[in-house]
Amino acid sequence: MIDFYYWPTPNGHKIAMFLEEAGLEYRIIPVNIGAGDQFKPEFLNISPNNKMPAIVDLAPSDGGNAISVFESGAILVYLAEKAGKLLPKDLRGRKTTLEWLFWQVSGLGPIAGQNHHFSKYAAEKIPYAIDRFVKETNRLYGVLDLRLAGREFIVGDAYTIADTACYPWIVSWKTQQQNLDDFPNVKRWHDAIFNRPATVRAYAKAQPYLNQPPMTEEAKKLLFGQTAASVRELANRK
Repeated sequence: MIDFYYWPTPNGHKIAMFLEEAGLEYRIIPVNIGAGDQFKPEFLNISPNNKMPAIVDLAPSDGGNAISVFESGAILVYLAEKAGKLLPKDLRGRKTTLEWLFWQVSGLGPIAGQNHHFSKYAAEKIPYAIDRFVKETNRLYGVLDLRLAGREFIVGDAYTIADTACYPWIVSWKTQQQNLDDFPNVKRWHDAIFNRPATVRAYAKAQPYLNQPPMTEEAKKLLFGQTAASVRELANRK
């Protein structure tokens, strides 16, 4: 059994997608990031960076005590190795999968996240910041489009954790001020993953958590602009 600490964000979706693809038994433990659940001491014991997703594997393959894992890329590698799925075992396939996984966690995710922040959430709309991240998002879409030319999936014919990592960050292409028609290989790939039964099931898991009230100023303070001192104060308050 996997305890899955989840909220319906792109990084949350990518783990849900893997769990559904692999058929691993799991239960969702919601972490309402707008309410500050990520600062609760019991969650910080699992995810010291106060970010979700995180998991606790109650039955690790070594037969020992439960194992917690934080950071979505690390979670995907851990689960892929546990399940023996979506991570090639051959040297070159594994290498390529990890390259594109790290491309997502170091590039596509952070840049698209800043795109979302300055375009949608920032109190002050700063044209330079919006333009900077919209353009860099566009560049990354171009990188992915070139990679997918002549390939069904990012690594080749096989669907891997590189695909599950990248897909949720492309879903919000309209919010990111991109046009999928400009990237025909990405569009084809996106549509194929959108229709996978495991993707449909994973996104259905989000439904109970989507009808949240509009983000308040207090929620924005919880999500954006924390310092080490404020995080310590929040953790001690819970």
